[in-house]
Amino acid sequence: MEATITLPESLLSAIKVRKPDLDRFIRRILAVELYREGRLSLGKAAEVAGARNKWEMILLLDEKGVPVDYSGEDAEADLETLRKHLGR
Repeated sequence: MEATITLPESLLSAIKVRKPDLDRFIRRILAVELYREGRLSLGKAAEVAGARNKWEMILLLDEKGVPVDYSGEDAEADLETLRKHLGR
């Protein structure tokens, strides 16, 4: 999906982000905030942020000071999914 928003030009200098990096920056901030609010799962937040996997998203959340709600059961479920996809 694509969404268009209009932002003031001064935003780039205020947030110290280059124009080519703005899309990635906004996606990551949006993913972090929606995860923080409980509106996105860890996997969906990773997808929105453009993270390669949940572990990369966990590192981003840690960088932003957001606690991760990822239990041992979640890890087991992810491991089982990997086993199924790898045929092991």
